[in-house]
Amino acid sequence: MVRLVFFLAGLLCAAAHAAMPPAPRVIGKAWIVGDVTSGQVLLAEKADERIEPASLTKLMTAYLVFAALHDKKLTLEQAVTVSPRAWRAPGSRMFIEPRKPVTVDQLIKGMEVQSGNDACIALAEAVAGSEDVFVQLMNREAARLGMAGSHFMNPTGLPDARHYSTARDLYTLAAALLRDFPEEYARYYAIKEFRYNNITQPNRNRLLWLDPTVDGVKTGHTEAAGYCLIASSKRGPRRLVSVLLGSSSEATRAQESLKLLNWGYQFFDDVKLFGGGEVVRTLDVWKGAQNAVKAGVKNDLYVTVPKGAAGKLKADVVSEQPIVAPIARGQRVATLRVALDGKPLAEHALVALEPIGPAGLLGRAWDTLRLWIK
Repeated sequence: MVRLVFFLAGLLCAAAHAAMPPAPRVIGKAWIVGDVTSGQVLLAEKADERIEPASLTKLMTAYLVFAALHDKKLTLEQAVTVSPRAWRAPGSRMFIEPRKPVTVDQLIKGMEVQSGNDACIALAEAVAGSEDVFVQLMNREAARLGMAGSHFMNPTGLPDARHYSTARDLYTLAAALLRDFPEEYARYYAIKEFRYNNITQPNRNRLLWLDPTVDGVKTGHTEAAGYCLIASSKRGPRRLVSVLLGSSSEATRAQESLKLLNWGYQFFDDVKLFGGGEVVRTLDVWKGAQNAVKAGVKNDLYVTVPKGAAGKLKADVVSEQPIVAPIARGQRVATLRVALDGKPLAEHALVALEPIGPAGLLGRAWDTLRLWIK
């Protein structure tokens, strides 16, 4: 491999020595807060400990419902048959009834705003035919997203010894939902109340009233889980997500979640390193119609650093040498390793920004000989 080291000077003016800010004191069993814009976790406490996720489970249910909408397996206007199992669901409900038409759109609002277990079961049956098959999809999707500490037994979050997750996994899920379904997120998660069957219920996320920058995500509560909240806030170009588990009351989970979000905004900045499609490095190519390829990032690349520390960023490009043609546009050709004050901060793939075709017979033969000697 070939290593190319360069300093990211000029991104922002270097400031005086900037240390990692002190962590806030938080009332809860476990928590995590991260910057979705950069993909970096800023603070975590017992984030990999197994917990009962309660109604935070409904985020995975929503993820699969949104995927079904994108795949045209469901439509928002589609009427869903309410089964006896959905109608009799215990716990929080939106009060759907058999023989009374209800649409997918109404069920999503009932699930997200009213935290209706009946809505979750009806949606699960609409997507997969049965709740059991839907649960299989939940666990398959969790594995695909890298949620190694999670296992689901139902789409509602009702207690089960084999139903568990972690703060880190729930953060991963929330970030995936924001990334993959931004329109659906914007449509449903900031709704403050929903009326169905002549019953109006408020969203249990108090932060929607306390902070105008908060636009989601989901509350949860059982006796064993305590009071839980996944919260998301967008201030300017930055978006943060916090996960707080096992707090002591509704008011406390809101207060402590806001504390985590405010801490992330107050003590950190996002720094844009490169724009999508911008050339980061030009790398040597072997056996190609051209002897070099432009490498960059697919999308805008940000890193999150303590305020005043941007001048201490350094990047190290590790090339996947030898890079041999043909090369497809978007093919990974190098890794960008970013360090802050000498400590690893983030890694990102660099991809070919252009296709490179193969050289002629003589060119390939000559480079084969050169590689053998090299």
